[in-house]
Amino acid sequence: MELYFSPLACSLATRIALYEANAEATFIQVDTKRKRVEDGSDFLAVNPLGQVPVLRTDHGELLMENTAVLPYVADSFPAAKLAPVGGFERARLQQWLGFVSTELHKAIFVPLLDPQASDDVKHYARDEVELRLALLHARFAEHDYLLDAFSVADAYLTVVLNWARYVGIDLARWPAVAAYYERITARPAVARALREELALYRAEQAQQRQS
Repeated sequence: MELYFSPLACSLATRIALYEANAEATFIQVDTKRKRVEDGSDFLAVNPLGQVPVLRTDHGELLMENTAVLPYVADSFPAAKLAPVGGFERARLQQWLGFVSTELHKAIFVPLLDPQASDDVKHYARDEVELRLALLHARFAEHDYLLDAFSVADAYLTVVLNWARYVGIDLARWPAVAAYYERITARPAVARALREELALYRAEQAQQRQS
């Protein structure tokens, strides 16, 4: 497998899933601002939207969107038990992936992280924070994970929660969420992925400042 990624972007969730599965993969860094792959080629030829993640399967097919990529990785490495197999719990996994993707990633963090978003848009996004993180707080007050065990949905949520510090959202306001984040980021595979991509992110930022 090959994963097109940008450091600390939502593609980090797939790296976490691959590490959790002890899977072999090639990681290809993308500059999503310039839409260039690390070898200088045009990333838009890979994904016309210019977004990560993009997963190239062992059969050469391209798969995009976290809600598709993450279950595919989980199903490709069933021994890692990163997703339920069928039934209601599989539907519950899709529910949480959808929640993270639409209610958190797109509704809150995309506007707050976008320097071109207007103040009105950012204010609207901040108004959405309380209800959504309160829902997570209620979940984690009684459960360790989004499902009964760690899954690819937790990988995705952890990446999104990692952005909170960059937009001034203090997870301590929701103690169960803060405790969940600390617990998940202590997992060896998660800690490794975060550490590696933070180093890549800092290097990328330094290079952009020099150019």
